[in-house]
Amino acid sequence: MREKGMEEIKKPRDIAVLVGLASPRLEAGDNASEESLEELEALVETAGGEAAASVFQSRTSPDPRTFIGEGKVREIKELVKNEEATTVIFDNDLSPSQLRVLTEEFGVQVLDRSALILDIFAQRARTREGRLQVELAQYQYLLPRLTGMWTHLERQAGTSGKGPIGSKGPGETQLETDRRHIHRKIDKLKEELEEVRRIRGTQRRHRMKNEIPVAAIVGYTNAGKSTLLNALTGANIPANNRLFDTLDTTSRLLTVSDTLDVVISDTVGFIHKLPHQLVDAFKATLEELEYADLLLHVIDVSNPRWQEQAQVVDGLIRELGAEQTPCLRVYNKSDLVWGEIRPHGEMEVNISARTGEGLPELLEAIDRTLDKGTRRVTLHLPYDKGALLDLLYREAKVESVEYAGTIDIVAVCNPRAVGVVKPYIEGWVETLEPWEA
Repeated sequence: MREKGMEEIKKPRDIAVLVGLASPRLEAGDNASEESLEELEALVETAGGEAAASVFQSRTSPDPRTFIGEGKVREIKELVKNEEATTVIFDNDLSPSQLRVLTEEFGVQVLDRSALILDIFAQRARTREGRLQVELAQYQYLLPRLTGMWTHLERQAGTSGKGPIGSKGPGETQLETDRRHIHRKIDKLKEELEEVRRIRGTQRRHRMKNEIPVAAIVGYTNAGKSTLLNALTGANIPANNRLFDTLDTTSRLLTVSDTLDVVISDTVGFIHKLPHQLVDAFKATLEELEYADLLLHVIDVSNPRWQEQAQVVDGLIRELGAEQTPCLRVYNKSDLVWGEIRPHGEMEVNISARTGEGLPELLEAIDRTLDKGTRRVTLHLPYDKGALLDLLYREAKVESVEYAGTIDIVAVCNPRAVGVVKPYIEGWVETLEPWEA
């Protein structure tokens, strides 16, 4: 009995047959490949399912009715029966009518890649903001699919008295009613997300006022971003070997050096063929990239396709208008790479977030990139210059204050603050430019 209970616990949420189609008639980004089907299998596992079989097909053009053609439909129908599958998942996006036809043909649930990703996002979102973003994406995905998904919604609720019994209504289709309802929901969700943006903007202005630079961790999903944040700050962010594990921006204060503190933010990971409505819905989270002083692009260098994955992230950075922001390429999981020349360069660091290898070099690179001429100084202010202490609290990071014969202060100052208080800095020597000597 106990063993049966264990089996039930381990039973996957769904058993899936995966299907992908490649055709010269499809856009390059919409085509399936053996590699994208492997990624789809990882997505299925992330969603709590299990891939029982995978079918890849090349066609001159997609079939308008079934997408894959009648022969493949029969083949997959047999696979569903033999594997006792509960769902068929396509690596391509399907039209509403194709979804309906294939669901009827296979007798099980049919999803496309976008629907699967939305399901994962719905499971993973934790904060109110994350849930709002997922809900908005779901409604935006649902809206154009209403007609094909429910044929009963096409029934006209007319007032002529000639329709079937029960059809007499307000003179509009249920479909139109549902569309209006969804449009209202989308508008309301967008308003709530605008409020989230406003609050984020206030917090960001506060950070900018205090001149605390922001570093945003970006990267392909499962590259090790959360593990890196944990390693750098001791933050207790779940770091699991699952795609899309972080769906909400997490920010922590990181002391990089004795003169530099940085707000470091983890962001949602990206993936090939990410649904457009998800990118739009997550703009409230991703706009952190636009305002960041530094991007840490984490790349899983142990993945054979790391270059392709890095290009996906670079493309999104451009789409968000953050391509001018300094970017450190952080090659993670270097401990898993053997016998190869590691990428290297001024804005490149090799690390292992899991073992800690390379983290000191990463901190040095962050410090070097964000160095704004700050320095730690000891000041001795006369009491009649006490107003300068208020300036230091506004413009610098005051570490200690003691009242003796003078007001003795230790502070980390930016160049502007140093310029104001330099007559009172202990051991101050004016640095001359070569042309001034």
